[in-house]
Amino acid sequence: MTDWMSPQVVAQNAAAFTQFMHALFGVYMWEWFLSLDFDWQYLSGKRKFRWPLIFYFADRYLLFFALIGIPIDCQALYTFNQLAGDAAVGLASINLSIRTIAVWSRAKWVICLLVVIILGHWALILQGVLLDAEWSDEAKTCIITSTDNTILAATFIYSMAFDLIVMLLTAYKLGGMSRRVNSENHHVKTSMSTASRLGKMIFADGLIFFFIAFIANTLASVFMILNLNPIMSVIFNVPAAVASTIVSCRAVRRLTNFNNPGAEIYGASTGQTGSNVAFRSGPGGPQVTVPRNQTKSGVHVQMETFTRAEEGNKDNFDDDAKRQTVIFMPDGLTGDKRSYTDVEAKGRL
Repeated sequence: MTDWMSPQVVAQNAAAFTQFMHALFGVYMWEWFLSLDFDWQYLSGKRKFRWPLIFYFADRYLLFFALIGIPIDCQALYTFNQLAGDAAVGLASINLSIRTIAVWSRAKWVICLLVVIILGHWALILQGVLLDAEWSDEAKTCIITSTDNTILAATFIYSMAFDLIVMLLTAYKLGGMSRRVNSENHHVKTSMSTASRLGKMIFADGLIFFFIAFIANTLASVFMILNLNPIMSVIFNVPAAVASTIVSCRAVRRLTNFNNPGAEIYGASTGQTGSNVAFRSGPGGPQVTVPRNQTKSGVHVQMETFTRAEEGNKDNFDDDAKRQTVIFMPDGLTGDKRSYTDVEAKGRL
């Protein structure tokens, strides 16, 4: 039976750990280069920087620096690596939490719930950075001599529970919004196709993130609980951080790229007067607003058309823009408590 605590086995594990980190660094650098154009668009000012991207960039680059290490001061280096790696896991969860808050239109109870969970998560992360490391002449690298496996295991288990809560909140809200839109606005199915695609993308990204992060965190937690030796206890921590960071950052980029050329979701607000979901598109796309109002009923369709008037010569045309508002009053829509739909579209005749 293998003696996991023998110096020879620990040295072999340390060498394997170093090679494993090099492989993970190569995978992450490949992902980083593939998406570097997205980062550059914000760094160069081509896209407007928004505060939720703080967590995106912190997640990407903390893990980037955590994967770079040199044998100068093993204790300081590994303390930073541990902090940056665990922070990457925490920031990945925050990236998904921001999406959930947006889907719930910044509902106060959702914000309070997620903030409390995030604070608890980071309390565990900051405690988990306490480890000891030293230089090994035999392995020719820094090796970890002791860790607090209980705190580390609790951190990853907490992450799994956190991700599950975020996924369930997102799925519940998107499911309710989809059913409401389909039941009340069946006459604008074509216009609402963008909303449907956006909701499906958000749900699919969240589901993929949850399963990948769950598998990676479970594997890391199992080895920390087994506590074979200081190296084997943390060998799967880095894969968990890399997997969570890659998936969460891809989800952020997919949503941002979806919003810029196509539709943008502002969220669904709730209150005493009802709820609304607003989608805005870029140039040339349709604008659809689906509010609920207790004072009006019917369907308002507002269209801006462009006609060409011929003046003597067929080669000379003047564009005349006209905005028309057409109000439909179906027999089924009566009473102050019914909802109405505004659809604004632009076209050229």
